[in-house]
Amino acid sequence: MSRHPIVGGNWKCNGTLDSAKKLVEDLNAGEWDGSKVEVVVCPVAMQIPAVMSAVKKEIKVAIQNCSATGMGAFTGEISVDQIKDAGLEWVLIGHSERRSLYGETDELCAKKLAACMTAGLKVIFCIGEKLPEREAGKTNEVCQTQMEAAFAVENVNWDNVVIAYEPVWAIGTGKVASPEQAQDAHDFIRKLTAEKKSPEIANALRIQYGGSVSAKNCAELIACPDIDGFLVGGASLKPEFLTIIQAAAGGA
Repeated sequence: MSRHPIVGGNWKCNGTLDSAKKLVEDLNAGEWDGSKVEVVVCPVAMQIPAVMSAVKKEIKVAIQNCSATGMGAFTGEISVDQIKDAGLEWVLIGHSERRSLYGETDELCAKKLAACMTAGLKVIFCIGEKLPEREAGKTNEVCQTQMEAAFAVENVNWDNVVIAYEPVWAIGTGKVASPEQAQDAHDFIRKLTAEKKSPEIANALRIQYGGSVSAKNCAELIACPDIDGFLVGGASLKPEFLTIIQAAAGGA
């Protein structure tokens, strides 16, 4: 089945308003076939209004996190209703840095997913194993546990969910899963989704790869049958992000 590739650029906690504007200028000047790839950038929350007002229509803007709670006495949180009210379509949930540095559990990620679905938002839902888990042969076990949290959410519109498989040992390390390793994990996730939800949902589900994606490895990765795009970290702050987008468009 043909799935529309999607490339996300996670800017993490980097840059200033000026540098964000420069990134947008560079992206706006880039050329790719928007009918063959969807592009979503995830700026720092404070930079989102400026990015939204300047970015070309082919590029969507996401927020890097959301609250599992609603509006009210929740200091420092941003609710899904506020995200929707700001005109955003996409939310990033469960990135490994949120899980490892800020204690976000599978249960909390599931609550955030449910809240996003209630608000009618689209979600990039991140999963992936750490190096000791990979070395112990537990990649599929970890991915299944993290996916089960999403499967348990009753109100999921799977058309509005993208899974980002990001082996934690490859994020920001310069190490990258081989195409075979990445394809094996994506194939497992798709087959698991078919078993737990339905073959129709599994066939349509877009699964991104993330973890030291670069201009050098993106073409080989996107050629894998179950890799439907990328969630890019460090390289999304560099000119090579355009090359990655174009590679994904060429793999459509």
